[in-house]
Amino acid sequence: MLVFWILFNLFVVAMLTLDLGVLNRRSHRVGFREALAWSGVWIALAAAFAVLVLFWHGRAQALQFVTGYVIELSLSVDNLFVFLVIFRYFKVPDQYQHKVLFWGILGALLMRGAFILAGVGLIRRFSWITYAFGALLVYSGLKLLRQGETEIYPEKNFVLRLFRRAFPVTKEYVGGQFFTRRNGLYATPLLVVLLVVETSDILFAVDSIPAVLAITLNAFIVYTSNVFAILGLRSMYFALAGMMDLFHYLHYGLSVVLIFIGLKMLGSHYVYIPTGWALTIVLFVLGASIFASLLNPQKKALD
Repeated sequence: MLVFWILFNLFVVAMLTLDLGVLNRRSHRVGFREALAWSGVWIALAAAFAVLVLFWHGRAQALQFVTGYVIELSLSVDNLFVFLVIFRYFKVPDQYQHKVLFWGILGALLMRGAFILAGVGLIRRFSWITYAFGALLVYSGLKLLRQGETEIYPEKNFVLRLFRRAFPVTKEYVGGQFFTRRNGLYATPLLVVLLVVETSDILFAVDSIPAVLAITLNAFIVYTSNVFAILGLRSMYFALAGMMDLFHYLHYGLSVVLIFIGLKMLGSHYVYIPTGWALTIVLFVLGASIFASLLNPQKKALD
């Protein structure tokens, strides 16, 4: 099993190296067509991996991977709204946004891997953790349902305030650099943005990882489904950045998904819900929220 972990992570490193080191070596504004093409590539790679799992471990684990991938990808859509708010707040130039998301997602991969291994280990050792995760998801779903639109206040970020006290930061962006020398080492606002993106992802991981653990405790399936969803998140952001206001009902769908998965975890020892049914329910709820958004668009989305 260790060899598959090594091979998969080598594949991820190779794709990330190809992305930043070859295809996006020069900072540029990612256009809609380019972003859409890369989104298609990552979805196709995830589909190919699902087929590989199907022949390798059978239908059950392939279905678990697809369900985990869909849940993680759908919950990650909320990240896109947060990225948009962060970039607007800090007025990040378009040509530097890709670099921030690249390093932000690389950090997210490392954190998610640690969280997943810890989560699986805790559930296997202490079965009652399942109920704690389930309650957390229900609470998060209800909170999202009440709060409506995604809200974030970068100026209140504790890590950011601590960093600014300990490290000098330039007032303006310095190309695509995270650091610059001006009578000493200075951080640039681009590094500040990266810190906010990273700390925001930690909060999202608290919801998304338990949601996938409700589907399976196979750490490799949970990890790979998370990785594929996160890797496709960057290109999806640039593809959907101009259309996010259209999906104004999506947060209701996401809240229902969180509540459903949380209830599934709370009742896992009493009621068995097949993975196929869980996937169908998740897809139906998300599809309904997207359809409702398009059917009844907000006025501001039409202006």
